[in-house]
Amino acid sequence: MTGGLFAILDDIAILLDDAAVMSKVAAKKTAGILGDDLAVNAEKATGFRATRELPVLWAITKGSFINKLVILPLAFLLSAYASWMIVPILLLGGAYLSYEGVEKIYHLFTRQAHEKPAAETVRDEAVLLQLEKGKISSAVRTDFILSIEIIMIALGTVMAQSLVLQIMVVSIIALLATVGVYGLVALIVRMDDAGFFLIAKAQRIKGGLAPILGWAGEFLVASLPKVIRALGIIGTVAMLLVGGGMFTHNIAALHHALEFMPVLLGDLLIGLVVGGTLLPVQLLVSKMRAARL
Repeated sequence: MTGGLFAILDDIAILLDDAAVMSKVAAKKTAGILGDDLAVNAEKATGFRATRELPVLWAITKGSFINKLVILPLAFLLSAYASWMIVPILLLGGAYLSYEGVEKIYHLFTRQAHEKPAAETVRDEAVLLQLEKGKISSAVRTDFILSIEIIMIALGTVMAQSLVLQIMVVSIIALLATVGVYGLVALIVRMDDAGFFLIAKAQRIKGGLAPILGWAGEFLVASLPKVIRALGIIGTVAMLLVGGGMFTHNIAALHHALEFMPVLLGDLLIGLVVGGTLLPVQLLVSKMRAARL
């Protein structure tokens, strides 16, 4: 009886060790997408009043958890019984991300280029809440697409393993994609609070480390707007790279046609082409709907 118990514990230990090893491999393969996920969601979690940043980020995080709970079982089912559907789903996701990336560029050169964040101009609480809901919904949709890509890449690294190991490894990566990414986003959007805390601390202690603390606090406060702007640019490029990459990595003919240029440049080009094709269609549909009203 005791021997059987030790054998079970030994099997569990081996399984956990295998899961840890395979999780490291999967994390390396998804690192690029996780970085893109961070850049995209950091940009989407900003532009709110300071008191609303963390509640909005928490709402997006909850949406991300729900996304993973939906995607994980579907990914295992599709992999087992309908693997032919995976590529079309990835291409649809790529089209959406490409469209979002090009839409951001379009707005940069049109009416939104000189507009301040709604939190600075809108005073109506109901309007602000409605704008928040819209941005949260957009962030959760983008997270859903990126989560599909992350989970599919992670699943691809353990396809030859047992089902239990597949579930463990992919679940670990999915958890990392939410907790790790949104934890870092929370730290980024609260940089200014940390800066103000250090400045206040420096003013209280006066002398000793006060100059260093004061400089560090001022640096954090001054850096936040620049970091957010940089993440906005990086997030836009990331969406185009990931969106275009879904096409170049899953359509062999397209991949071979772009072999003469660097991979990232090819992904960016396809993202721009796909998004540039879809945006005029969306704008036309919006105008037709407005005309009917």
